[in-house]
Parts: sequence; structure tokens; C-alpha cells
Amino acid sequence: MSQLPFVSADEAVSHLHSHGHIHLSSVASVPHILIDALCRRADRGEIEDLHFHHFHTEGPAPYSEARYEGIFFEQGFFVGPNVRANVNAGYADYLPVHLNDAPRLYRRGLIKLHAALVQVSWPDENGCVSLGTSVDCSPAAIETAEIVIAVVNKNVPYASGDLIPLSSIDYFVQDDTPLVTAAYKTPTALEETIGRNCAALVEDGACLQMGIGSLPNALAAQLGGHKDLGLHTEMFADGLLKLIKTGVINGRRKDIDNGKVVASFLLGSDEVYSFLDHNDGVLMKDIAYTNDPWVISRNKKVTAINSATEVDLTGQICADSIGTRIFSGTGGQLDFVKGAFLSEGGKSITAFASRTNKGKNKIVPVLAEGAGVVTPRADAHWMVTEWGSVDLSGKSLQERAKLMISIAHPDDRYALDEAAFRRFGPHYHNFSL
Repeated sequence: MSQLPFVSADEAVSHLHSHGHIHLSSVASVPHILIDALCRRADRGEIEDLHFHHFHTEGPAPYSEARYEGIFFEQGFFVGPNVRANVNAGYADYLPVHLNDAPRLYRRGLIKLHAALVQVSWPDENGCVSLGTSVDCSPAAIETAEIVIAVVNKNVPYASGDLIPLSSIDYFVQDDTPLVTAAYKTPTALEETIGRNCAALVEDGACLQMGIGSLPNALAAQLGGHKDLGLHTEMFADGLLKLIKTGVINGRRKDIDNGKVVASFLLGSDEVYSFLDHNDGVLMKDIAYTNDPWVISRNKKVTAINSATEVDLTGQICADSIGTRIFSGTGGQLDFVKGAFLSEGGKSITAFASRTNKGKNKIVPVLAEGAGVVTPRADAHWMVTEWGSVDLSGKSLQERAKLMISIAHPDDRYALDEAAFRRFGPHYHNFSL
């Protein structure tokens, strides 16, 4: 494969012009060598007004920094820790979109892409490359961008699923920088309790969706005794890898992609990335497929586990902000909430600690001013905290209030009950569940 017509990163980005929209491959596979080359052009005053779009990215994010104001403008589809402060300071921005819908922004021309900057594996014998750990909405970007620049990296695993023909790429750059890794987060005792409460709702044969972090790890650690679980998710990491390797997750009962793990992006250890390489048991797919509620629903017993920053007494779920401060993004939460509810025997679970690390209650009478409703109350189903689990499906507002209060921190329940009484009036206490 040494015949690839490699050019330097500086040569590749010299073909980009000002006032364009740029897509970046995301998460662990950001093409930092191309970003650095664009920064050099910006420092020389050669380019301005570039708009960047992507899922959350790992590593430095100079395209969001104040020093490039007027030159770069970050408009990501999800806000990670590396851009959060700059987004909330106004130097960068957040573009709200369900992950399932992100590729449509490109394919329908709602965002007209000048360039797609992606990172890929070495080509196979058929002249195709893999997007490795980060497929996300890059296939749509490659289809629609005027210019496609691919960084070919030996550390990008060759993943089965959606592949990219070499003919779709205009410029090739070689770089062997290792992918960004994330350490396994050991769950706290509180998270272990929440994990147990969630695991009690997971049936044998369920098809799982969950993310990464200490809470999903806590849940995964409680599933070792389950049988024939499937995995159709937007992402997975080390906690779920253990269940795959031990055969707890085997996909035998999946109705589509039987026996396969399906995901769109990964973030974890080198062990996760190595497991992905040339593994036909894992399909890395366009997010328009993994997060399509209809596709999700085709498997039975879909069990979607997501989180929240705040939930009100009626079941409105905020997961992207803390008041007006953007914390993350809409992500794929509602995609999987909808898909799970449509699935035969499916469950949607929102799992969270009843209080923040600073002792502030997360179950509240009303959401904070400016808080984003990621999952509307009509779509809220199972709620899980360290104090138990309740199902809001088919429940009225007053019934929901009583259920939510029952899983709040005991020290917060009296005040929440008083707030519910003020909201619903004297009849609130005159019925039982």
C-alpha cells in the first residue's frame, strides 16, 4: 500500500479556502495533524471564517479558542470537556441535533460541507479503508464534501461495517500518532448501588444500549450472571468489552445483526481498539443506522440506559445542560428512548444519582431556568437512583410526582412533597398509587 499518493498535512490543507464548513472525525480518532496544519495557515493570516462540525472530540481543540476568534468557529454536535469552557464563554458554539439526525444535516444540504477531514485505517485488498473507532457521521460528510482529506494511520483499527473506497478521498496524509485512550473508571459504592438497581431491570436476552463512564461500568459489572445479551449502541468501552469476551454479550437472540455487536464510535483502552481490528463480530456503522429508532426497535427487549443532569417531578429529563450552561449535548438519548419503547418488550431507563457530588438534589420541582429538555415527559419511562426504580409509563403528573419523590434522597423528599402539594393543590394527597 506504499503506492498511496501521500502529501504533507500542510499541502493537503492548502486546498481549503476561507468561509467553509469543515467536518472532523471525532472522539478518539480526531485528525490532529490536519488541525495543526490549519492553525499554521491561520497564524500566517491565510484563512478565516472556518466552521467546524463533529461529535465530541478528544485532545486539544484550538478551533474553539479565543485566539482564533473570527478565524475558526466551533459548532459541534456534542460538547466535550475540551471545548466546554469556550462554548459557554461564547468563543465557540453548540449545534443541537439528535445524533441520528446529524448525517441528514449534510445529506440534505442544511450544512454545505467544504471539506471532510477524517482519520482512517490502511486500505484493504479491495481498495477500501475503515473509519476505525469513529464512523459517526463521517460517511455522510465524505459523500457530500467538496474536498476529502484522509489521515492514514496504522493505529486506526480496520473495523467491519461501513467502509470507504479510496476513490472517495482526494488527499492522503500519513501519520502514526496513537489514538486517544480513556482509562476504565472504577465505580464508587453509590454507583455500584445504582448499577445493581439497573441490572435488576435487565432481562436475559435483552439488547443493550449504554455509554461510557463509571456508572455504565457499574452496571456492566452487575451483568455477569445474565445470559444471551445483545449490544446495539452508539458506543461502548472496556466495561462492556469484558461482557463480550466472557460471552454474556453474544447477540444470539438479536433479530437483526444476529451475533454481532453494533456501534458507531468507541473510546476506551488500546485493548478495546485491538479487539475491534479485523473482528467480523463487531460492525461499526453510520450513526444514521445505529441510532435510527426504527432500526433499534427491530430487536426485541431493547434496554436503553442513559443519564440525566436533572429530572423534574413530571419526568422531564435534562441531560445536555446545567441551567443555561451547556454541558454535553442531546446526543443519542432520545433516539434510543424512542427505539426502546417501540421494541417488543423494550425498556428505556434513565439512571442517575439522586444528588450531585456537591449535595444538590437532581430530582427537582421544576427544571432550572434555561435547562434543556432532552427527553420530554411523554417519553420518560423507568427512572433509577440509588434509592430504587420507578416506571413513569402510563402515569399521570401527580402519580409521577409521588413516584419520583420515592427515589429522591430522603433528606429532599419533604421539600419535594411540599412543592408537589403547592403545584397540584389539596387533592394531591388524597390518592395512593
